[in-house]
Amino acid sequence: MALPVLVMFTMALVWVVLAASAQIRCVDAARTGARALARQEPRGAALAAARRAAPRGARIDVSRAGDLVLVTVRARASGPGPLGVNLSARAVAEAEETAGVT
Repeated sequence: MALPVLVMFTMALVWVVLAASAQIRCVDAARTGARALARQEPRGAALAAARRAAPRGARIDVSRAGDLVLVTVRARASGPGPLGVNLSARAVAEAEETAGVT
């Protein structure tokens, strides 16, 4: 009886680690995209850099609010049965062309 419980517990731990890893990749992708856009890199290049850092199948949204560039990355960490988790991360960076301008 103890062995099946240990196996299930181990599987749950592995799933939590995989979901946490995907969340970290979402954060990294959002930061990468925001930094690239803030440096005035072309939108396509910034999105490509964010996609390389993001988990597979992630959705990347880019917007601008005044002097700020916003990048949101959304992904789904699949799990056993209905235990999938929606993940997201947002990064904001000030556009360099406006940095230090008063």
